[in-house]
Amino acid sequence: MEMKKLIQNGLEDVEKVLDRTLDGLTPEELRWQTRPDAKSIGFIFFDSIRAEDHLIHRLQGKPQLWESEKWYQKFNKTIEDSGAHYTTEQLAAFVVPDLKDLLAYAEVVRKETQSYLKGLKPKDFDEKVNMPPPIAIQARSPIPPRHLLNPIVGSMLMHLLTRFAERVGEISYIRGLQRGMDK
Repeated sequence: MEMKKLIQNGLEDVEKVLDRTLDGLTPEELRWQTRPDAKSIGFIFFDSIRAEDHLIHRLQGKPQLWESEKWYQKFNKTIEDSGAHYTTEQLAAFVVPDLKDLLAYAEVVRKETQSYLKGLKPKDFDEKVNMPPPIAIQARSPIPPRHLLNPIVGSMLMHLLTRFAERVGEISYIRGLQRGMDK
């Protein structure tokens, strides 16, 4: 199986689990935090969409949909809000957008991702990416993750898929804490 198909299938599979996990959640469940310094389902979903929007558009050298389609205004956030590196205070103050709005943003970002993937040729996955490691990673770890040591398109896309799967697992776990198994 070629890399492109592997990533496309992986994203589709994880997206199906996400859809099932988000189905029927109330606004209260989206906002619920296990403790004040923990992330809610709504925040984790927001963060994962922002990360995908950022990476896919950076790989293409294009502005994020967050900016170009003014999603930051739709969510009443700042244009600088990356969804990442929130402090405890910022997490506590985070207003979870309505699920239908989060799903709409996720849909347009995923369409961009699919379009980008569709246009990639096998050689494109080995292309170097000019992407410095995030400051938080530089500060916490003397050895950055492998995908940041020699960033190439393929490793960045695999990182995106892995992070998306992790986030969906977190969301599923928090839903289970709230509702119990398979509810």
